[in-house]
Amino acid sequence: MTRPIGIYVHHHGAGHWQRACRIATALRRPVTLLGTFNERDTKEARVPLVDLPDDRIVGFDGDDGEAERPEALHYAPLNHPGIRERMARIAAWIAKADPVLVIVDVSVEVTLLCRLLSVPTVVVRLAGSRTDAPHLGAFRAATRLIVPYPAALDAADVPEWVRAKSFFSGFLGSSPVTKGAEDGRIVVVFGQGGRGGCIRDLAAASRAIPDRTWHVLGPVEGTDDGTPLPSNLHLHGWVEDVDAHLSQASLVVGGAGDGVVAAVVAASKRFICLPEPRPYGEQTTKADALASLGAAIIHHGWPSAAAWPDLVRQGMALDASRIASLADPDALVRTIAEVETMAHEIQDGADPALETKPASECPLRRQPGRRDLVRGRRAQD
Repeated sequence: MTRPIGIYVHHHGAGHWQRACRIATALRRPVTLLGTFNERDTKEARVPLVDLPDDRIVGFDGDDGEAERPEALHYAPLNHPGIRERMARIAAWIAKADPVLVIVDVSVEVTLLCRLLSVPTVVVRLAGSRTDAPHLGAFRAATRLIVPYPAALDAADVPEWVRAKSFFSGFLGSSPVTKGAEDGRIVVVFGQGGRGGCIRDLAAASRAIPDRTWHVLGPVEGTDDGTPLPSNLHLHGWVEDVDAHLSQASLVVGGAGDGVVAAVVAASKRFICLPEPRPYGEQTTKADALASLGAAIIHHGWPSAAAWPDLVRQGMALDASRIASLADPDALVRTIAEVETMAHEIQDGADPALETKPASECPLRRQPGRRDLVRGRRAQD
């Protein structure tokens, strides 16, 4: 029997969901996505879903603030029924489906839960400085790490043992964009994970560069406050085909989230990168790496109106081949091959005796020092 693969999908932003859908539809094994999907259009998944209760707390800032929280965990507030039910549903699915492995994108706690349930994990390692105890613990617990960007964008402080355990997939969120005729337009992209744009700031920026049209994709605040819009500013909101807009752009403005950067790389566009605040410096680290490669102009925070003319001049002077060099058209194919090979080796390497004998007769229980079957490390009871 071909054992399935599970993919845990974090709720924040669109990047996790996009990666999960692309991987799920390309894998040859049965796949189930697990996550909180009540705010998402799930039609593109095309695989079974396990919808989990929301575990968020209103006003959560990335740290649950519990003084007694174990150092191995990031998010473990007490007396939260959503978390309790969430973990129970994941465990129930694992017990019933018997997955060969679970791809975790991303959660320290889900990684550790899978390890406790004796399920190998492939953990997505995001950008930023992730040398804190919870992240390093999850990386140790994982069988393999997938890094969803090129090695050239990796942080300098990544421990060597973590890098050695990592598979650099390249960007997985976007397909190559059909090149169109650039018409001088500036395309501004706001993703789902951030606060979006401000109509007053966008109006001021477009007035500062009146000889170019500005096309804004994504959410914008204040559109109903009466701010007069310059004739060269066009607000499109959420669009189905971002690539169609990017193909005509001479310059793209956006944050340093995986989805935005992947789209700009795929389109081979000059890029003004405005990294947004994120835990562990995720966007700042990636933006700084882009700048060091000559692949983007970086500005921290939304620029003043007076700063835009010089920024646009710098952006237009970029060599677009620098950012294009980060594209890997085989990223998804290589990643699928890596996961399929792992799944094949894990399933073929499973000990039938362990699957059929009761726990009291399991050799690992009688011999605590025996080598772990999957990772080759000493089993710990």
